[in-house]
This record gives sequence, C-alpha cells and structure tokens, in this order.
Amino acid sequence: GEGKTVTTIGLSMALNKIGKKTITCIRQPSLGPVFGIKGGAAGGGYSQVLPMEDFNLHLTGDTHAVGIANNLLAAFLDTHIMKGNELDIDPFSITLNRVVDVSDRALRNIVIGLGGPLNGIPRETGYDITVASEVMAILALTTSLKDLRERLARMVVGSSYDGKAVTAEDLKCAGSMAVLLKDAIKPNLLQTIEHTPCFVHAGPFANIAHGNSSVLADQIAIKLGDYIVTESGFGADCGAEKFMDIKCRYSGLKPDVVVIVATVRALKMHG
Repeated sequence: GEGKTVTTIGLSMALNKIGKKTITCIRQPSLGPVFGIKGGAAGGGYSQVLPMEDFNLHLTGDTHAVGIANNLLAAFLDTHIMKGNELDIDPFSITLNRVVDVSDRALRNIVIGLGGPLNGIPRETGYDITVASEVMAILALTTSLKDLRERLARMVVGSSYDGKAVTAEDLKCAGSMAVLLKDAIKPNLLQTIEHTPCFVHAGPFANIAHGNSSVLADQIAIKLGDYIVTESGFGADCGAEKFMDIKCRYSGLKPDVVVIVATVRALKMHG
C-alpha cells in the first residue's frame, strides 16, 4: 500500500479536470487481500473508485467464473485418471491446483480422493487463491473469445509417464471453460469519485503472473478516450517490467509516460 491506485485514480481525475478526456484501467481485487491485512483496492479518500463496496466485493462475479473454470478443469483431470487414464497421466506430475477466492491456508496442502474407488484416486494436491490461477492470467491477456478458447486449450496440467505434456484440450475441457468465461471476458465499467470512467477487469498477481488489468480494457479505453491511466501491481521491478515485457507486447500499446510511485517508507523498508 504505497499509493499506486490512489495516484492512478488521482492522475486520471486531474487530467479530466484540465479538459483531457481520460479513462483509467485498474485490476479487480481478490477477496483474500480484501479480508486480510492489505484491505481493499479502490484507492482512498477523495481518490477512489465508486461504488467502493461493489468494487471490492465480487463486483460482477468475474473472479468466481475464473474459479469455476479452473475447478472444472481439475475435476475433468481427476475423473479422467479415475476412469482409466487413457492419456497415461502421471499423478505426481500434476501442476494444476484447485482454487478458492479466500486466504484459507488449511487448504494449501491436502489429500483428495479418499473414501474408496467411487471417490477418485487418492493423491496430494492443494488449493491456490483464485487470482493466482493461470486462467486469470489468460483472461487478462486475451483479446477475443476465440483467442480465449485457444489460450485455455494450451494450458498444461501435467504430463504423461513418458514425459509428454497434457493440456486442457487433451482433456476436452477448453470449450467448456471458455463458455463459463463468456461474460467474464467483458470489462466492468465503474467511475471515480469525480465521475472519471474506470474499467475494472481481471486481477492476476504480479509475483506469479504479469500483474496487470486486462488487455481488452486498455484496447476499449484507447478508442474511447484521449488518455489512459493504468497501473501495474507490486513493485516497479515486478509488475511494471511485466507490463512492458508481456502486456504491451500482446496489446500492441506503448506507454508515452511512466509514473513511478516511491515513498520514504518503502525505501526505508527495502533498505
């Protein structure tokens, strides 16, 4: 909490104040940090997105759709292994975890499939927080439903005993996942406290994904406004680098100005 979102929102409102048609694009928060020590992600004071309660709590349910799509793939995977394992998947190679959008550390490492043969094959697995899912990273980088379907199809969930990668397409799950995300692909339109338009869409973490709001939101905003103010999560050495190296390459958009938010407190904490 060094003030990136406060600065992003405040800058967009300031530009509108001097007559520049500006839209801001920010990430949608996870319920885990909202109910944790970090708190919400709507800015603060006179520099925030409204309605703040809706922004921080579910919004239109995009994160839940991501979670259902991810968990559907996990269910397909375990059912495939139980029903004969035609793809010869090595259970010890599985990298896909189930997800839930709260910080529930008791679920980080679990054993599933207990209770006999009707309940699957026992194996160790765990839960991640939903926004850490690869599905969320895909949603943030996609440019169309067709592109979304293709990206989901390439998701690797594990490998066979002979080392061949197993994908969501191999499990015949990618189409179902894309259908579940048909509404989540649409950016959400909110407003700042001074009525500046604000697209809120996708929320991948910057430490395990690229940590930026969606490419689609930026592409829509650039057609509607003269200026876009967006932000990247975590530090400049993490989210900002990935903004340049990953998001900008996929979107084709190049920043004209970069604002670095630095505080004395952060410099002291980092030595």
